[in-house]
Amino acid sequence: QVQLVESGGGLVQAGGSLRLSCAASGRTFSSLSMGWFRQAPGKERDFVAAISWTGGNTYYADSVKGRFTISRDNAKNMVYLQMNSLKPEDTAIYCCAADSDRRPFPTGRTVDYDYWGQGTQVTVSS
Repeated sequence: QVQLVESGGGLVQAGGSLRLSCAASGRTFSSLSMGWFRQAPGKERDFVAAISWTGGNTYYADSVKGRFTISRDNAKNMVYLQMNSLKPEDTAIYCCAADSDRRPFPTGRTVDYDYWGQGTQVTVSS
């Protein structure tokens, strides 16, 4: 079992920045690929970014490429999402997720992730 707890959400003006954090526990973190997903009210959950269990490969949704950066610190069992140049359409609940399959490249499919956090709200005002 893996427990995931997100933090760092909040209210920010358009053009601003936030850094989300996800703390993992319960299993060897370095063997997990990690992803960030988001869900806006009335919409489906969407992929945002992912990082492989080695940390050597990352993958981004086109909508956030160049603005968001995913990273991990295996010594602290943490994964981060740095979000810059935020837009109102980035408003959503952001969840981190863990994939235990040791894929060489991270995936953006929700079905590939075994564990999910509860999420943290990000609101971007115009």
